[in-house]
Amino acid sequence: MVDDGIVWWLWAVLGLGLAALELSTPGGFYLLFFGIGALAVALLTAARVIEATLPQILWFSILSIGASLLFRRRLVELLTPKTAPGPMDSLLDETAIALDDMEPGTFGKVELRGTAWSARNDGAARVARGQRCVVKHVDGLSLWITLP
Repeated sequence: MVDDGIVWWLWAVLGLGLAALELSTPGGFYLLFFGIGALAVALLTAARVIEATLPQILWFSILSIGASLLFRRRLVELLTPKTAPGPMDSLLDETAIALDDMEPGTFGKVELRGTAWSARNDGAARVARGQRCVVKHVDGLSLWITLP
């Protein structure tokens, strides 16, 4: 019995389906290379370079995995935006209002731009509730404040 292999148009349908599926998934660029491998096997099968099923599957695997290993990283780097983020809005030297009494070196709450923030009194003097203070350092979501 002669193995006629998988017909070329089934490989073409598989390749186009995988490429279309890649478009519907968020940017991993994995299915794209398997789609390209299937389309390449479709061309090789249509040109009668490979005819049996086992060599078709072998070439599909080699081309898909090889292309993925060789080109995926470069494609991801090429399509990833390299623009630097715009200037960050700085909270340094902004005036905040203390919501708690804070001894030097202790944490409490301050209000800045209508939002309550965790704050550390980094000054040498006590900050009283309702008193104005100045942001001197930002550490994550905590502000380090001192009296003006």
